[in-house]
Amino acid sequence: MKDYDRILESLNVKFIKAGHMKVLQALKIENFYDVDTTLILLNKGKISYAQGKVQDQVAPGEMLFIPGGKSTDITYGGENPIITNQEYFTSNYGQYLQAVQAPDFEVPFENFSYVTFDAKAFDLINFFTALDIPPFVIRGNTYLRETLKNILIESSNETVGNNRMVKAYTEQLGIQIVRHVIANNLFTEKLATSNRSLKDPRLISILHYIKDNLGGDLSNQALATVAHVSRDYVGQYFKMLTGINPQDHIEYQRMEQAVKLLRTTKKSIREIGQAVGFKDTAYFCRRFKMMFGMPASKSRQKETKMSVPRPTH
Repeated sequence: MKDYDRILESLNVKFIKAGHMKVLQALKIENFYDVDTTLILLNKGKISYAQGKVQDQVAPGEMLFIPGGKSTDITYGGENPIITNQEYFTSNYGQYLQAVQAPDFEVPFENFSYVTFDAKAFDLINFFTALDIPPFVIRGNTYLRETLKNILIESSNETVGNNRMVKAYTEQLGIQIVRHVIANNLFTEKLATSNRSLKDPRLISILHYIKDNLGGDLSNQALATVAHVSRDYVGQYFKMLTGINPQDHIEYQRMEQAVKLLRTTKKSIREIGQAVGFKDTAYFCRRFKMMFGMPASKSRQKETKMSVPRPTH
């Protein structure tokens, strides 16, 4: 259990947004992708997902966990869904889903609730992606379901202290998800492998350096200097511990930061690209669309359309 405590000690969870959605038209979003982690509670109707050969369906009262950084097919509603990609869905969002401002978990129409949050290991890398945990359905976890509902309720009102309550409940949410994984013996081999990696001090030093220098020199030579290993070995060393090569990780971190800047600032696409280390704006835009399935400008639109009232934090 001490090893698992070590995993939880590295977990830093921050609330992003929460919402309660009415399904207007059944739809399937192919290759849905987001940098943040989402937990969806189905209140009425049908939701299913597919990732590779793995498929599952969510029943009312169950939850779908979607870790940030994992591409997933998601279907809302069960009858004759319209098949869309992420870019089309973003542009035509209002045809399919409608935000319900006041949480009501027992309305007669098809609906679901969700909480989106940022979960980082050592505030450096996507926590559940680092653990290589795929999307999965959570069944029979009343405590986790009630925690999600509490976040919805607190985030939709202006009661004194609601910001603090949302923060506390979101931290509980992250811990309860890890507890659920452990209690149900899910992905235990991946947990053990990733836990060993998260203990390596040289890897942590590299990850800190990458986070602090997204707009600067992140060559293998720079990383090798930080880790005190040779330039020829640093790529192999990083991949051995994380499963990916360092330049792929760096591009993901740059794109993740670009998404956050798009959602939280009014900086131009060019300014954001440069801030995260892309001198060529056209190249930045091509890589962004390749990773997220939509232009950078559409990502900003998505945040505007999908946002619901939430506390500042």
